[in-house]
Amino acid sequence: MSEPARDPSVVTRFAPSPTGFLHIGGGRTALFNWAFARHHGGKFLLRIEDTDRARSTPEATAAIFEGLRWLGLDWDGDAVSQAERHGRHAAVAGSMLANGTAYKCWATREEIEAFREKAKAEKRPPLFRSPWRDADAAEIAAKEAADEPYVIRLKAPRDGKVMVEDAVQGSVTWEASQLDDLILLRSDGTPVYMLAVVVDDHDMGVTHVIRGDDHLTNAARQSLIYRAMDWPVPVFAHIPLIHGPDGAKLSKRHGALGVEAYREMGYVPEGMRNYLARLGWSHGDDEFFSTEELIDWFNLESIGKGAARFDFAKLANINGQHIRAMDDDRLAALVLDYCALRELDLEAEHRDMLTEALPGLKERAKTLAELLDIAHYILATRPLDPDEKAAKALGGEAPELLARLTPHLRAASAWKPGPLEDVVRTFAEDEGLKLGKVAQPLRAALTARAVSPGVFDVMVTLGRDETLARIADVTG
Repeated sequence: MSEPARDPSVVTRFAPSPTGFLHIGGGRTALFNWAFARHHGGKFLLRIEDTDRARSTPEATAAIFEGLRWLGLDWDGDAVSQAERHGRHAAVAGSMLANGTAYKCWATREEIEAFREKAKAEKRPPLFRSPWRDADAAEIAAKEAADEPYVIRLKAPRDGKVMVEDAVQGSVTWEASQLDDLILLRSDGTPVYMLAVVVDDHDMGVTHVIRGDDHLTNAARQSLIYRAMDWPVPVFAHIPLIHGPDGAKLSKRHGALGVEAYREMGYVPEGMRNYLARLGWSHGDDEFFSTEELIDWFNLESIGKGAARFDFAKLANINGQHIRAMDDDRLAALVLDYCALRELDLEAEHRDMLTEALPGLKERAKTLAELLDIAHYILATRPLDPDEKAAKALGGEAPELLARLTPHLRAASAWKPGPLEDVVRTFAEDEGLKLGKVAQPLRAALTARAVSPGVFDVMVTLGRDETLARIADVTG
């Protein structure tokens, strides 16, 4: 299949509600919108849907901004506040009244409940059919003269079908009889979500609405509002939701956490972007790819219809590959940021040592948390507290062996991995031992662990003075 032409007129948006953290599913939705816009050279916009004033908080909005920035998903222009556009939403509802695609409804809550109870008893669909849709002018005038509160409802079609062409789900059809005359404007003059979303998307010039398939039914109702205003209907693309490894809806036990939780666990933005992109989208059999490749490859045609399954093992594997492939300067910046996040106050000497050791440290780490754990010997203070296996390696004649090794290390011609290995190897041969019999207690003395990066790399990272001092702590 040939690559479709790029279209700089493409405009996508991400529209979260600021009622909590940026959920990982929301991060995936933002990523798809961002990647699609960047692929086409178009715009990726951000709208904060803060109409629920009771639950929306500035702290949640700030968390969304921070989560998107950490993921590397930059948006174009300023974020739009939906709550600040209520006047515009109400004006559109007024326009729909004027063009006959909406009507005023004075039905009370009690009347609506009674209608639904009767429909239920008669085994009819409980969709409310307002008598005010076709009320005569005199009845309407009387209500208006009495200045009684009313809502504005959409005059939805009663017959036929409503169809949405979805870029992921294909043609989706609803019977018009399944759709009610939804409220557009409440009696207090505030808009409902359905109206606000359509008005905002139209005014922002959104061409493609990419969101979770739990919004698919909303697309039917929203398409009616577009047509009522004679506005172009955007391309809808409803992406499959994320499930846990067991196929159940993603929950906290599966990993349905905020983006900041993954940051705190030590995942890197490059790894998260790669993994989230693979949750529902694919480019052949490619599992590991750069962000540049994602932008180059991304399209809606390659999004699957089935639910994606979240898998921590795959996430860790991809994240580790990105850590290993990362430029050391970029990795150093991420590591130092992560240390600050963990409130690890590193001295300049430790920062320098950590940066110098990165080429060796990153080979075995799948997360920044693992990398810091491997780098524990750099951050440790003397005297070190060996773990169980290291303590065993330092038992018996090990201290005397290291004491005999010390003069040879002092006399090393150069404090580099090659010369240091030569010194230890020659010493081991003179002692009638294999290299490992010397390297293991040496490693334990320097790192307090039985496993670490290469012991000669460790010695170079620590430097001559610190290395000899740590050995002296063991030999007495």
